[in-house]
Order: sequence, then structure tokens, then C-alpha cells
Amino acid sequence: MARFSVFALLAVPWLLLAGLVSGDAVSDLEKKGRPNIDAMLAKSKTCTKANLKVRREWGDISAAEKKSYIAALLCLMEKPSKLNPTQFPGAKTRYEDFVVVHMQQTMSIHNTGSFLSWHRYYLWAFEQALIKECNYNGSHPYWDWGRWAQDPEKSPIFDGSDTSLSGNGKKTNHRSSGIAPAGNGGGCVETGPFKNMTIRLGPVSPAIDPAPPRNPRSDGYGENVRCLRRDISNYLTSRYARTQDIANLITQSRDVLTFQNVMQGAGGGGGGGGIGVHAAGHFTIAGDPGGDFYTSPNDPAFWVHHGMIDRTWVIWQSQDTNTRIQTIAGGTSMMSFGGGGRQQSLDDNVDLGIVGDKVYKIRDLNSIVDGPFCYVYE
Repeated sequence: MARFSVFALLAVPWLLLAGLVSGDAVSDLEKKGRPNIDAMLAKSKTCTKANLKVRREWGDISAAEKKSYIAALLCLMEKPSKLNPTQFPGAKTRYEDFVVVHMQQTMSIHNTGSFLSWHRYYLWAFEQALIKECNYNGSHPYWDWGRWAQDPEKSPIFDGSDTSLSGNGKKTNHRSSGIAPAGNGGGCVETGPFKNMTIRLGPVSPAIDPAPPRNPRSDGYGENVRCLRRDISNYLTSRYARTQDIANLITQSRDVLTFQNVMQGAGGGGGGGGIGVHAAGHFTIAGDPGGDFYTSPNDPAFWVHHGMIDRTWVIWQSQDTNTRIQTIAGGTSMMSFGGGGRQQSLDDNVDLGIVGDKVYKIRDLNSIVDGPFCYVYE
């Protein structure tokens, strides 16, 4: 099994056109585009202000709301898997069902036309599982990378308190095999609500050295019991996921191909390559399984990271909803760099299998106030 990180393949050097930004330019862009979202909401036949959910940043929700979300995560980690135990012996819990789906589809949902819409549906399906299966009554929070860019370890997301998503891993002697130098952790997470979390699936593409033990199955679906490891530092967020980096991504991406490629660090479109906010967030979590391209959802921080991925897309869409909602670009396989192979279509299906409520066309997933969705960000 290859010992390299596919995340790193999406991190070709590229410099975002950084400008001087005063205040929170991302929130300013969000406010600028909100009337367009509200206009869509007013016309929606499925989403109304009565059932609209509002997603907020982790630092802006109360301690009680944080604990409610954490309790729902832990609940999902206790419920039994619905997958075939012979086919997926490493998936023991309902939470791990979501990890398996990501592992299965990894090569068709990154650097493809469905990257944004697939992950939007995936995050929403996860939110629905928390609500319907674990009695969660909130909305899904997100992690604003720019807000905590200078010191993510001290953010309320990773400070190790009982209202965090647990802290860094224990400081150990290690080398990073990802896109950033070895950070301040490397070992098992020993603080916060997930300090006793058991990881079973993978690794498939480990991004930390020493690497976790090999999975008994080459596909990573075997049972491989170990601890949750992290290697958090500010190396990437302080360089590539600052507020001005996010704002530049939104304002300087004139088409969706540029937007999604720069976000993923894959280059193309408007020119360049680089460490985009997608890779920066994943490798700020790092460790095992957070830095593994296939099994990264097994780290609880994956979900707030992809909440911000979706928020950033929403803000980009909201700047011109007439042209940016129903648009798509890219191929159907991650190996089709530059958009090669068959081009993805708005009529292509997105199927999450055992964790999705139904099969949707990509066009049904491109709006947050139509199709299955009814939420906004603040």
C-alpha cells in the first residue's frame, strides 16, 4: 500500500493574490451576497423561514450548544453500523458508516465536478443523522479557519476543553509526511471529549511518520484498532487559510473551475496551483486519520472543516446567484487533472448509499434553499 498522501498531490505551489484586508472581509462578502440568498429563499417551494436552519461558527455557539453537538457525535459513535460486517469488518459504528462511504468514493469526489456538491450532501446527511438518530436539535457548526489562523491550538475548537472537539495529540518525536513540517503533537489525543476515541478503519494514505500500523486488508476496511492522533500547528493556517486568503479565493475566482481548483490546491482555471484552504484545513488537523485522504472523516474535526468549505462556496455563489448556482466544471475522476475525461454533468447522480436518504442529481444539490436543503450561514 502506497505510503504517500494524496492531499499532497493537490498542493502544488501557488500564491494567492493576497491583498491588504481590513476587518472580516469574508463576513462582509457574506453580507453582500445575503440578499441574493434571501431572494432565492422567498421563491423556494421547499424551504421557508419557518424551517430554515442557521449554521454558525464554533466560537459563536454557546457551551450548551457545543455539548449538545458533541453528545450527538458520541451517540453516533455508539450506534451499530448498518454495513455488511463481512465486507466492512472495521466499521463497527454508525459513525464509521460515513467514513466507509468517503473511502469508497474518494477518487470520484475530489478534483472532479462533484467535489462541492457531493460534500454538501455528505455534510447535510451527517447533520440529518445527528438529528434523526441522536436527537440533536441544533444546526451544523463550522470552523472559520481565518478567525483562528494564528493559533488554532488555542481556538475553542482544539483547546482540549470539554466544549472542544478535543485538543492536539501528545507531543512526540515524529516527522511529517504531508505538506507541512511536523507540528506540536503527533501522538494520541489525550484531552477533551474524544480522548478515548477508537480508530479502526484505514490507513489507506497515511500522512504522518511514524505511520499507523498497516490495515489487515489492503483496501483499508479491516479492523485496525488504534488511538486518534493529531499534529496541529499554525503553519498552514497562518500562511494559506487567513481571512484574506479566503476572501481572495471568493473574489478572484470568476468561474467555478477556478474556485474549486484553487480551493483544493489543484491549480488550473485562473492560473496557478498551491496550498488551498481545503488542504490547509485537513493538514492543520493532520495526524491519523485526519491527514489520510480516504479516512479523514474519522476525525470529528473533519465535519466543521467541511462546514467552512461549504460556507465559502455559498458565499462565492451568493455574489452572483444567476450564474453561479447551476454551474459545474470538471471531470468524473480525480485522475482527470485539468478536467480531462468525461465532463461531469448537472444531471449526474450523487449516491451516498447507506448514509444518504436518496439519490440526487447534482443540480438538486447546488442550492442551499432548494432540493433537500434549507439552511444559511452566519
